[in-house]
Amino acid sequence: MQTTDLGNKESGKIWHRKPSPATRDGIIVNIIHTTSDYLPKILRFLNVAFDSSGDCLLAGDHQGNIYVFDLSGNRFTLVQRTAQACTALAFALRRKSEFLVALADYSVKCFDAVTKELVSWMRGHESSIFSISVHASGRYAITTSSDTAQLWDLDTFQRKRKLNILQSVGIQKVFFLPLNNTILSCFKDNSIFAWECDTLFCKYQLPAPPESSSMSYKVFAVTRDGRILAAGGKSNHLHLWCLEAKQLFRIIQMPTQVRAVRHLEFLPDSFDAGSNQVLGVLSQDGIMRFINIQTCKLLFEIGSLDEGISSSVISPHGRYIASIMENGSLNIYSVQALTQEINKLVNLPKSKLTSGDLKMKVTSGRVQRPAKSRENQIQTRILKQDLTGKVDNKENELSDGLNKKRLQILLKGYGEYPTKYRMFIWRSLLQLPENHTAFSSLIDKGIHVAFLNLQKKYPIKSRKLLRVLQRTLSALAHWSAIFSDTPYLPLLAFPFVKLFQNNQLICFEVVATLIINWCQHWFEYFPNPPINILSMLENVLAFHDKELLQHFIDHDITSQLYAWPLLETVFSEVLTREEWLKLFDNVFSNRPSFLLMTVVAYNVCSRAPLLNCNFKDDFEYFFHHRNNLDISVVIREVYHLMDTTPSDIHPDSMLDVFVALTKGQYPVFNQYPKFIVDYQTQERERIRNDELDYLRERQTVESMQAEVDQQKVEDEAWIQKQELLQKAEETRREMLLQEEARVIQQRQRLAAVKRELKVKEIHLQDAARRRFLKFQQDRREMELRRLDDEIERKVYMRDQEIATTVKDLEMRHLELESQKRLYEKNFTRNQEAVAKEMREDADTYRRKVDLEEHTFHRLLETDETQNQKTQKLIEENLAKAEQACLNTDWRIQALHKQRSDDLQRHERYQEMAKILRKNRRKEIEVLNAMMEEEANKWEEAEEKDFCLKSEKKASALSDASRKWFLEKELDDALDHAPHLYDKVVPRCQNEQVASSCLPKTSQLNDFSEVDSSTWTSLNQRKIQWDAMERDLMERVRNLRRRLTAQARSRCQTPRLLAT
Repeated sequence: MQTTDLGNKESGKIWHRKPSPATRDGIIVNIIHTTSDYLPKILRFLNVAFDSSGDCLLAGDHQGNIYVFDLSGNRFTLVQRTAQACTALAFALRRKSEFLVALADYSVKCFDAVTKELVSWMRGHESSIFSISVHASGRYAITTSSDTAQLWDLDTFQRKRKLNILQSVGIQKVFFLPLNNTILSCFKDNSIFAWECDTLFCKYQLPAPPESSSMSYKVFAVTRDGRILAAGGKSNHLHLWCLEAKQLFRIIQMPTQVRAVRHLEFLPDSFDAGSNQVLGVLSQDGIMRFINIQTCKLLFEIGSLDEGISSSVISPHGRYIASIMENGSLNIYSVQALTQEINKLVNLPKSKLTSGDLKMKVTSGRVQRPAKSRENQIQTRILKQDLTGKVDNKENELSDGLNKKRLQILLKGYGEYPTKYRMFIWRSLLQLPENHTAFSSLIDKGIHVAFLNLQKKYPIKSRKLLRVLQRTLSALAHWSAIFSDTPYLPLLAFPFVKLFQNNQLICFEVVATLIINWCQHWFEYFPNPPINILSMLENVLAFHDKELLQHFIDHDITSQLYAWPLLETVFSEVLTREEWLKLFDNVFSNRPSFLLMTVVAYNVCSRAPLLNCNFKDDFEYFFHHRNNLDISVVIREVYHLMDTTPSDIHPDSMLDVFVALTKGQYPVFNQYPKFIVDYQTQERERIRNDELDYLRERQTVESMQAEVDQQKVEDEAWIQKQELLQKAEETRREMLLQEEARVIQQRQRLAAVKRELKVKEIHLQDAARRRFLKFQQDRREMELRRLDDEIERKVYMRDQEIATTVKDLEMRHLELESQKRLYEKNFTRNQEAVAKEMREDADTYRRKVDLEEHTFHRLLETDETQNQKTQKLIEENLAKAEQACLNTDWRIQALHKQRSDDLQRHERYQEMAKILRKNRRKEIEVLNAMMEEEANKWEEAEEKDFCLKSEKKASALSDASRKWFLEKELDDALDHAPHLYDKVVPRCQNEQVASSCLPKTSQLNDFSEVDSSTWTSLNQRKIQWDAMERDLMERVRNLRRRLTAQARSRCQTPRLLAT
């Protein structure tokens, strides 16, 4: 015997030398699976299954490793690791590479052995699955657990049927008969039923075993032709049933060593045409004995007491037997080797039962019980649909068998239907057609426009529930146009959507059936509430409880407040889930008027709290919230009202009988005022178009607002820039004031230094007189250089100011061009410019006053220093006489240089004049383009300008008079000096007279007469430059005033035209 250890290998050979099984045991190979840990352990095989060819074997261990053994190709392959123990295995017959695995988590998975991928995952069992049976066609499979059996469609991997039983009666096995379309179900009470696979119609039931047999069936086996059923259990007896005759035809007694049968399986033969004669019986001692059911002879056996067999499977062609041993290994036997010699042949006693012991009659659709005494009756089991309420599986039509009258009796007895069967009973009562095609066509139309924004009005947390609600409402709106405008439709449909959210077809048909039958005449007064229905309810309430109705009337409470909220929400707001389900068990089991009577009963049962309510808000709160009310009492009151209400006011007189939805296509629903719905549809379309227009206009306004905001930002930036410029100007003014203060301090220090120098001069006069000539010459040269630098600086400053003025004029020209579009901004800027000019005029006036005061102080200083100079001149006549010629030469050179500067300045003035003339021409062009209406404004502007010029001329005359007075006084002071010189040095008279014609600006006491004359000429030139500067600035100001007047006239012209 060869032994193969799989180890950690995922593939390999099953045997390494050609197998030669011995006749004694017939074992081809023994397969074990050990781990490679430090302490290796054996992984036990739990299940094994052959494919349809019989050459491939599927085996799984308790750790979830699943292997495929190819016996013809001598290869094994690890095809899947499920990480949990498998409880059953089976090959799919239609797709050869797929196999089914039942796992310890009660689920069934389908894998592909080639790709090793998961194909499908099927759930639904609540206990361990111990059997998988595949139909001969490969389309269906049955999985069996202790409490249920489920039929699966292997094409879609959806559950098709489910067998539910009472907990007291368990399932032994449910399986397909080979080469047959029959399902055999075996229960723990020894009852056996046969069902048609397609329709689940009960074909027959096998009669009960004989009374003498106390055996309880545990295991079953069927021949390949499906004619003989073998059953065994905790006994050494085997029962053979003929399924064609539906009777027990043989009881075989096994040897005394056999006390219980653990497994049965027929051994196929290629030449018996499916009527297998050899039966393998695995007993409690671990030995599997093969017997001939006709001759009752023991042919051979496998296994032993030391190496017992736990389970065993025989290949379809009968060549191999795969057995899982009690030690967890896997033995593969050769049937050919086992049948070469018969080791043991034992005659087994047998007994037969006559065909007349048990009789049964079979009628269509019903299972007839054998005529037996009451204590020996056999319970009949009927295969039913899935009643667990898990509507995620495919639901089909209900088979006949329920009766509405009996259901009503049951309902009145228990008050509600069993939770397990409630959905099944509802579907039966409502007679749902399950029109998949018609419903799919409604769903394919998509979400209706009326429910696109449903989540805004009804914010549901569950997105799945919201999506199902949207689809259901959209399907209803596509079915009938009125439902797109019904405001309470979501409230009406929501409880059913929440209940059937996993099966939208059932949900839609339940809501549609509810609307057609229990919502009759609701839409006749659309869009208003159903006044006819509410009036009918008010009449019923008036008949049964006049006091309550009068209380409602006294407090102005209408039926739209105490009845309509309950109807439009179908009591879902005032009841819990269990109470609501209990109520609708009764609603669906009775006539359509039951729902209306429930409204009256709810009010009647709540009369005590309602009579205590005195405010409308209290009533509204009561009918929109849950209350402390027993729903069973309400239901009993409804039945009482249904029986005691007179026929003339009974809702049944107005409502039609129940009408189910038609099969194939849904009925047309047009019980509403069509013109109102059409009008609302048109109005909604018009409103939608208006909304689109509004959105377009709003977009345009937003773009305009963006432009306005952008302009506002630019204006704010410009204002901020102007503020920064103003702050900078104030900073510069403060710096200028600080500089002037510093200059004053320097002058004070300079005056102090002068006083000290004068004191030192008295002491050092003698020594200084010797070096005077050389010192005087160097001093004059230095002074000339300083004067040259000063002149150049002044000229540069004047040039810069002229250039700045030119640039200002050019900028003003550009501003004139842009004032056509931005006249409002320019008006503001011109006002600021005028203010700035006024500040400049004020600064000019202040400088003029300072200059006059300075000139006056110079006059005073001249008088004070004249006497001192006279004394000094007497002592220095000789030195000055020698320097007279030299000073004259210096003056001539200075005059030549000044004349050249005057020529250059004249050229600049000419250029300035050209620019001004060019500007005047442009101004004339602008003025000629102005309209005639501006003439009056121009005259007014010219008059104001004339007045301003007159005032400025008067001011200029006043300034000239003061200036002339000061110059005259200065000349008189200078004329007084030559008379003193005539007495002392007559030779210097001509020189002093020539120098006296120039204004003196002597700064130092030690200067000579020549030095004084030079300073006088320079001061005169400075005065002339200042005058020219003031004249030029005056002309610039006049030009600016004219431009300001033009801007103002332009701003005022549109207003004149508008008036």
